[in-house]
Amino acid sequence: MQGFPETVSHRLVLPADANHHGTLYAGSLLRIALEAAYAAGSRGVGPTANLMLRRVVSLECRRSVPVGTLVELRGAVLQVRQCYLVVGVVGMPMEGQEIPWMDGLMGFVQVDAAGLPVELPAGIVSAARERLWQPLADRLETLSRSRGATAGWIGVDFERR
Repeated sequence: MQGFPETVSHRLVLPADANHHGTLYAGSLLRIALEAAYAAGSRGVGPTANLMLRRVVSLECRRSVPVGTLVELRGAVLQVRQCYLVVGVVGMPMEGQEIPWMDGLMGFVQVDAAGLPVELPAGIVSAARERLWQPLADRLETLSRSRGATAGWIGVDFERR
């Protein structure tokens, strides 16, 4: 495959997306980022994609976004493992700004019809070495050094008292 699949989407921040200050509400930011990440991951995997969000690895909001702003989000696959991939999302700088208004890393697992993890297809291209994605790739490398917390839940007694 030549290059890498990167998705580009645009969203108009509407009053329904706003908090009491008239800027993008955190829950709406998460929804918008997740939609962009899912689109990028799905496009990266191809027609066999059946992705489920596993975790929000990292999400940073760097600037408030007022209602009426048209924002641009870019997404790309940054890491691929057996049945898991991490997608980076960047809210491109708004006019007159020099840094992204948001950025994030979202982990997805490929699942079968029963919702169980299955292997990803071969040939998924990572954008981790591309200049735009380097800051997120570096953050992902740092965060990847720590283990997940799933093992801590195994064997916990959840009996209600």
